[in-house]
Amino acid sequence: MNQKSPPDPRVIMAGLLSDERLLRACSERDMGTVFRMLNCRGVSTRRIATAVDITQGRLYDYMSGKSRVEKLTVFEQIADAFHIPGHLLGLARRSWEPTSTAPEHQHADHPPPDGDDLAAVEHFRSADRQTGGGRLYGAVVRHLSDRVAPRLVDTGSGAQVFAAAAALTEMAGWMAHDSGQDTLAERHFARALPLARTSGDLPLAAHVAASSSHLALQRGDSAAAVQWARTGLDLAAQGPRIPALTARLHTMKARALAAAAQHTPAARALEKAQRDVEGASDAAHPWLSPFDAAALASESALILCDLERLDLALTEAEQAVVLREAGRARSLALSLITVVGIHARRKELDAAVHAAHALLGTSPTLGSVRVVQQLDELRRLLELHKGYPPVRECLVRFDDARRARMLLLADLIPSSPGGTTA
Repeated sequence: MNQKSPPDPRVIMAGLLSDERLLRACSERDMGTVFRMLNCRGVSTRRIATAVDITQGRLYDYMSGKSRVEKLTVFEQIADAFHIPGHLLGLARRSWEPTSTAPEHQHADHPPPDGDDLAAVEHFRSADRQTGGGRLYGAVVRHLSDRVAPRLVDTGSGAQVFAAAAALTEMAGWMAHDSGQDTLAERHFARALPLARTSGDLPLAAHVAASSSHLALQRGDSAAAVQWARTGLDLAAQGPRIPALTARLHTMKARALAAAAQHTPAARALEKAQRDVEGASDAAHPWLSPFDAAALASESALILCDLERLDLALTEAEQAVVLREAGRARSLALSLITVVGIHARRKELDAAVHAAHALLGTSPTLGSVRVVQQLDELRRLLELHKGYPPVRECLVRFDDARRARMLLLADLIPSSPGGTTA
């Protein structure tokens, strides 16, 4: 089994930028508290000391309160190492910070997004749903580089260009994740959050936090997934009420808690998500991908599986399949994978085989490494029942389908598990 990558301190810090304790510590220039908060979230003291270019002994003195950071150069090193915005520490704007200084309290009554930017987001989002993110990642990154990034340094562009950059950077993160490059995805999400915050669009920042929660869960870090979901809910509470957004965040929190075997709080979080989806209106935030009844059903099935409530999980998974329209090839495939897996776990082998045949007939050209990985996990589950002839025949189809998919995805499969470091 591959060792889990250590948490990126900048990603951790991005999730802390809405934490009142962190903001208070920065305003008081109490770096010992900042270091302790990073350390409590998995950043080793050795990594903190190295990043700030101090000895571990000196770091322990700061963390214990024996001494305080006094030198300007050390504050600058801390800000740059962990991407703490300069104004939080009384410093000039750092070189890596966007030039916009739009205050976050301007989250209401934003000017409408640029039509070209919004059209690009919708175009990429629609194509991604049908073909998978692997084939689109490069196009999104080029669009960011060529069409959006130059406007970030144009003082006349306004805050909306930062929102567009955040939305497209978050989308690039999802496409990297769909390509099996989770380290790269993490970096995109880490960049998207400060862009969203700079734009003053708190719902968008909360949306990015939800994506970071999903990624942390996929990487096996349920504690970080819960923390990201809570960060997102805190951000969402400061902006206009968007039930679909809070439903997504409660769902991510429920998934992380269920994965950590925290059954009662997971069930409560799922109930909150269900109430929010029921109360959601047709109005949508322009930069946020929708979270609807189909998405909730799909996620609920996974949560209920972790809670060992397979009857209810199967109902939700089948509902997700029914609700998914033809244009959502990847979502349909993932929901069918869940259906097959539940039938297999319940030893309903004929039903599992029937659903598996439907699954293998969906979008064989889908450019999603994530789907291939989940198909491999499903095959291993079915392999436990290969003594049953229909299952054995189905496994042959799985192998044929996998060979075909791997030929199509040969240029997308990362060279090492967990993503590229390029």
